[in-house]
Amino acid sequence: MDVLTPEQRHRNMSNIKSKDTSIELLLRKELWSRGYRYRKNYKLLPGKPDVVLTKYKIAIFCDSEFFHGKDWNWKKEKLKKSNNSGYWINKIERNMERDKENDQQLLFQGWTIIHFWGNDIKRNLDDCIKVIEELIFDQKIEKDFLIWDENE
Repeated sequence: MDVLTPEQRHRNMSNIKSKDTSIELLLRKELWSRGYRYRKNYKLLPGKPDVVLTKYKIAIFCDSEFFHGKDWNWKKEKLKKSNNSGYWINKIERNMERDKENDQQLLFQGWTIIHFWGNDIKRNLDDCIKVIEELIFDQKIEKDFLIWDENE
């Protein structure tokens, strides 16, 4: 059962941002400090990725655990016992479905996709940056190999 009044719940929900969230800002600040330049909330790509490294064709999504369905089977059972459960279950399942659709379109267009959970960014920012840097390194190596192979 919800412990907040409808007015309190409305105020809480209206404060949830869709862009420039704290997890996005953390990741972007660290990327910028390491010299990586990016686009944010890139409208030209499906799903408007939170961070896009256009030079490397890497699309990064910073997903909140609740709205994108982390540990969904467990969370779904918990949600069934709450107020307005039908709304939330449908909303989160549609978000998950949309994420998959956007990922498929991006893959088809040749993009590399990364999804980070919010808590992973908060607790393990260096590991998240390492994942991105390894992808960039792999792409540079592959590009150098292709150039070397063409010159043979």
